[in-house]
Amino acid sequence: MWRIWFALLWLGSGALLHPAGVTAKEARSCSAGATLRLSSPISSQGSVLLVELKSARLLTEVKGNWDGKIVPFWQEDGREAVHAGLLGVDLEKAPGRYELKVTAQNAAGLKLLCSARIAVKAGKFATERLRVGKEFVEPNPDQVKRANEERDRLREIFDRVTPERLWNGKFRVPLDGVTSGSNFGKRRILNGNPGSPHGGVDLPGTTGTPVHAAQRGKVVLAEELFFAGNAVVLDHGLGIYTLYGHLSQIDVKVGDTLETGTVLGKVGATGRVTGPHLHWGLTVERARVNPLQLVKLLGP
Repeated sequence: MWRIWFALLWLGSGALLHPAGVTAKEARSCSAGATLRLSSPISSQGSVLLVELKSARLLTEVKGNWDGKIVPFWQEDGREAVHAGLLGVDLEKAPGRYELKVTAQNAAGLKLLCSARIAVKAGKFATERLRVGKEFVEPNPDQVKRANEERDRLREIFDRVTPERLWNGKFRVPLDGVTSGSNFGKRRILNGNPGSPHGGVDLPGTTGTPVHAAQRGKVVLAEELFFAGNAVVLDHGLGIYTLYGHLSQIDVKVGDTLETGTVLGKVGATGRVTGPHLHWGLTVERARVNPLQLVKLLGP
């Protein structure tokens, strides 16, 4: 049951479209002369894809749907006929081929329809076996109640889709001088009991290291949680949320609007951890994905 709670904690837990590195380049033809481009024709569990719809005429009412999930689009600054969206592949999405459909209308009133089938492959994630204290795998009734309540609150937060894009520019890693992380998707077997996959990236840092907002966003949660310890959740709009966990202190409050790089707290070891580090999570339309991939798509 412990692994179920941790999984549900996360699940229910002007951007630059062409940065150096990954770009939307895999083209798919559409009706009415439009073109749909994907950053990759295939993906894997826990990954993020960039989708670009381009037309010779101004586009309106751009809507995307992937396997029954809405894919919000935004208009790229300075390019009226170009819209982009992010497609999140959940950490535990079943491998297979899934159809993406994008509809829109151009200035002449013509309706556009684009489609592409995207292959999802199984992710390659590590497994670790650990012996831990009984309290980590056999919570008492009060802990169970608290964990369930926090799970429900996070699910409610991630279910909300702010219709506007709140970020503006490149996404960054929250810790200065850090470019990589570990443990995304890693499964832990605790005292012989399989645990849920790790839904974020662990970034190395000593206690007290400043933690920066990865991009502009609104603080929608800033408090101590059972699993994540002192945590902050930012809403970046269009169904994109980042979570910063295990903080030694929180320096923001719910309702604050933070600019990119604003210090929101300090690295710590609060919650269910064995040492200081930053747990950095990302959800795209409730899909748990690797936040470092977003930095590659919409970053330096």
